[in-house]
Amino acid sequence: MPTAYFNPPECRRHDMGDGHPECPERLAAIDDWLIGSGLSQALDYREARPAELRDVELAHTHGYVAEIGELLRGCAETGGRCAVDPDTSANAHTWSAALHAAGAAVQATDLVIDGGADNAFCAVRPPGHHATRDQSMGFCFFNNVAIAARHALDRRGLKRVAIVDFDVHHGNGTEDIIAGDDRVLMVSLFQHPLYPYSGAVPKGTNMVNVPLPPYTRGAEVREIVEAMWLPALERFKPQMIFVSAGFDAHRDDDLGQLGLVEADYEWITLKVKDVAARHAKGRIVSVLEGGYHLHALSRSVAVHLRALADL
Repeated sequence: MPTAYFNPPECRRHDMGDGHPECPERLAAIDDWLIGSGLSQALDYREARPAELRDVELAHTHGYVAEIGELLRGCAETGGRCAVDPDTSANAHTWSAALHAAGAAVQATDLVIDGGADNAFCAVRPPGHHATRDQSMGFCFFNNVAIAARHALDRRGLKRVAIVDFDVHHGNGTEDIIAGDDRVLMVSLFQHPLYPYSGAVPKGTNMVNVPLPPYTRGAEVREIVEAMWLPALERFKPQMIFVSAGFDAHRDDDLGQLGLVEADYEWITLKVKDVAARHAKGRIVSVLEGGYHLHALSRSVAVHLRALADL
């Protein structure tokens, strides 16, 4: 079966202002590259519904969901812009975009568990892995991957899931949500020190965090994945794997100083697929996180998708 592809149009309407790196053009660049390369014809395009608040509350506190919901709905009603933190703001469409991003991740999870697709990719924004259980930050409002992982466990009855995060920034929000939950193994690598200046000391024993110094290149990353990620994943035997797919560790991306290239993202994806094939019936749901150099982002997403789709 082809890889399922979720790209809700609502996610393009969220806009944090001129010059902001987390911009609607990110999704447009990905779509243009997929169409121009012909890869779009090999994907199974799916529509996404907005997540229900009870879905969001699988990963976030009721109080936080109510508070951020009031703020974002207020932006929608006034048509203005609302500042959340120095790096993160909302416009009239952010509430809808955030719900559709989380909804796409949940629907992709159901689709893959039910056998409707071998795996899925969600080209969504706002991203999610910095959103903690009770705080938005770092361009993120709802933690899409954590919501989907908890959905697989709490609603769909899986016993063990893994989260793989290769964004250049530490997924502090995901760690905050799932630390100490022995049903989840999180493996991640990230530049350190770099925003959000966390992760060097894991919050739980279910974390394999690998801080990387600036200018670490692909060969070193591959060695680390082989030595640290893969043995942990093999021992854990996840029944499903979720990917926080951030592509800002690319050497062309200005928001970090790591040195990955497209071939490295392809290699990592294939290694994750190998684990999923052995333990998870091939089940993978990948969700877009960072990646701000438009050409590097679109090329990297394309190789990630080719590897997922066996193309």
